[in-house]
Amino acid sequence: MRHFLDRIYLAAGWGAAFMILAIAILISAQIFLNLATRVFDLPLPSTIPSYADFSGFMLAAATFLAMPYTFRSGGHIRVSLVTARLPRRAQFGAEVLALTAATLLSAFAVCFIWVLVWESVHFGDLSTGTVPIPLWIPQAAMAVRMPLFCVAVLDSLWQTIAGGAAVIPGEGGV
Repeated sequence: MRHFLDRIYLAAGWGAAFMILAIAILISAQIFLNLATRVFDLPLPSTIPSYADFSGFMLAAATFLAMPYTFRSGGHIRVSLVTARLPRRAQFGAEVLALTAATLLSAFAVCFIWVLVWESVHFGDLSTGTVPIPLWIPQAAMAVRMPLFCVAVLDSLWQTIAGGAAVIPGEGGV
């Protein structure tokens, strides 16, 4: 199971990287079109319709895809100024308390995002760009990816409790 979860976290990290690459390609294409039409006077359209909306949606998808991998690899900010000075047993307690709080908060976020998607479907919310996109589509990307982050936090909590020590690498950690 450990290998399976780690591979899912890694795949999500790679998915985030590809989303960022797609954003770079989209924005570069927009810059090329601006350059081609304004400087070289080529007969091309001067803009990609709703490119800012699409890049924003991809950024949200990349953010939520990157969260589990970044969390498990210790890339999130960890405030260890106080915990590093605690006795070993208190460090472990602080780690478990923080992971428990993070699990509860991420589970709440999962529920909230699913309610948000339901409301967008119910009310027929659309993006305001040139190309109207039903907002439930990019929100569903968040709603599918946030549970993976919740699993990563819960996985870390379980491993920490079972192993008796922190599993997330970090500066000054247990």
